[in-house]
Amino acid sequence: MTEKLKDLTKVDLKNLDKIFYPKNKVTKGQVVEYYIRMAPKILPIIRDRPLVLTRYPDGIEGDKVSFFEKNAPEGTPKWVKTKVIYSTTSKRDVYYIVCNDLDTLIWLANLAALEIHMPFSKVDALDKPDLLFFDVDPEPPATLSDAAEVALLLKDKLLDLGLTPFVKTSGKKGLHVVIPIEPEHTFEKARAFVHKIGVELTKESDMVVSEFKDTKKPGKVFADYLQNSPMRTMVVPYSLRPTPDATVSTPLDWSEVKKGLSPTDYTISTVVKRTGNPWKNLFEKKCRLSLS
Repeated sequence: MTEKLKDLTKVDLKNLDKIFYPKNKVTKGQVVEYYIRMAPKILPIIRDRPLVLTRYPDGIEGDKVSFFEKNAPEGTPKWVKTKVIYSTTSKRDVYYIVCNDLDTLIWLANLAALEIHMPFSKVDALDKPDLLFFDVDPEPPATLSDAAEVALLLKDKLLDLGLTPFVKTSGKKGLHVVIPIEPEHTFEKARAFVHKIGVELTKESDMVVSEFKDTKKPGKVFADYLQNSPMRTMVVPYSLRPTPDATVSTPLDWSEVKKGLSPTDYTISTVVKRTGNPWKNLFEKKCRLSLS
């Protein structure tokens, strides 16, 4: 496998036999291979977006802790595209990685970037979101099945508004619902819209909460709107997650959102066998929001 992978890219691949997921003995080489196979589905969605990485140099149970990385690391190849964005928090320029091609995606996997995160706007309009984001997050004993119930209520409400929602597993305990929109409003207005929908859902289901202070109430499902902010992110579709079973944040058809849904149904070994691509036409379904 190692030699075959090295023939596919100009990336200097190293330590491909290192175990990244001990439970299932998934190696770094298998992670690289996974991202190569999923590239046709991943690249169109993350194109022209500044990315944030979570890196696991020794795997999810390794001696070295994972770390969150925004700035392109020392030694980044010149052919890797970056976008300089000034951080008002750290008061410095940050060189974000922009992944528009297969070699860059392979390079990210070679960095042990098991998780890849994307914002809700592109580099040419960072202050104007082209995606609305709902994080449907169940608090135990609520389960992914409960999140599915809430996500279906959300879908119906969004369809009634003339919007086109897309759904994916988070790869952990919840679901993500995304709506493509024309990038013509501020994040502040977009966030207020998402929050308003969450508040309306609380009137339809006692299970739903829409305020941050209620997120840890047992058995509730939080319709989280807070990520709809500049340079806040979601894990990208088809990204791996740092779970024992090597789960994947997986785009679903709405027909798959039902009771019994489990994160472990969607892993590095099962997702590559899925023939469909529910998010294929994501950006062809952009809607216009009428916001005051």
